[in-house]
Amino acid sequence: MKEIFEKARVIPVLIFSEPHVAAPTAAGLIAGGLPVLEVTLRTDSAWQSLDAIITQHPDAMVGVGTVLEPEQMVRAKKAGARFAVSPGFDPVLAEVAREQELFYLPGVATASEVMVARRHGFRFLKFFPAEAAGGRPLLQSFASPFRDIAFCPTGGVGVGNLADYLALPNVACVGGSWVATAGDMDAGDWSGITAKAKAAGGS
Repeated sequence: MKEIFEKARVIPVLIFSEPHVAAPTAAGLIAGGLPVLEVTLRTDSAWQSLDAIITQHPDAMVGVGTVLEPEQMVRAKKAGARFAVSPGFDPVLAEVAREQELFYLPGVATASEVMVARRHGFRFLKFFPAEAAGGRPLLQSFASPFRDIAFCPTGGVGVGNLADYLALPNVACVGGSWVATAGDMDAGDWSGITAKAKAAGGS
C-alpha cells in the first residue's frame, strides 16, 4: 500500500460541505492524475461523500481522514475505504485498524511520537501539522535517527513548498487541500481542479 502512496506523490485532502460535489471533485482529480483521495471526517457530509466517490469511482483508492474513534475505523472499512488517516497516533486505533485489515496512516509531530508509532510497527507516518511542527528542517533532522521511517507531510503544504518536501529522501508523498478547495467546489470548477492536479504532479 505504501508503494501506491509513493507513486501518487500528492494525496488530495478533501473536506466536503455538500455530498453532491464529491463525485465530480473526485472525477476532476482522477482526470488530473491523482487517484488516491482522502475524505476527511470533518463535516456532516463526509460519509455520504465517501459513499458517492466509492460508488461512482470504483477504480480510485479512497480513504478516510481525521479518524479519531474506533467506530469510525470500523465504519470506514464497511463503507469500502482502502485506508484511514489520523492527525495523531492512537494505539487503540492502530489495533482496530489491524483487526479490520485496513491500512492505517497515523500522525506524528515529534521524535517521541515517531518512536511510539515505530514501536507499534509503523514505518510510514503522517507528519502533521507539517509546517507548524517544524516543516522541512524537522523532517531533515528525522532522517538520520529514523532511517527506516517514511513520512507524508500534511498541513501547510501547497504550491509554494510542495517541491521542497518531495525532494526529501524520507518523504514518500504529501497531503494537502489546495488541489480541490471549497471555492473550487462551490464554483463547480472541475476543470480547474484537474489543472491543479496535473500541476501538482499528476499525469
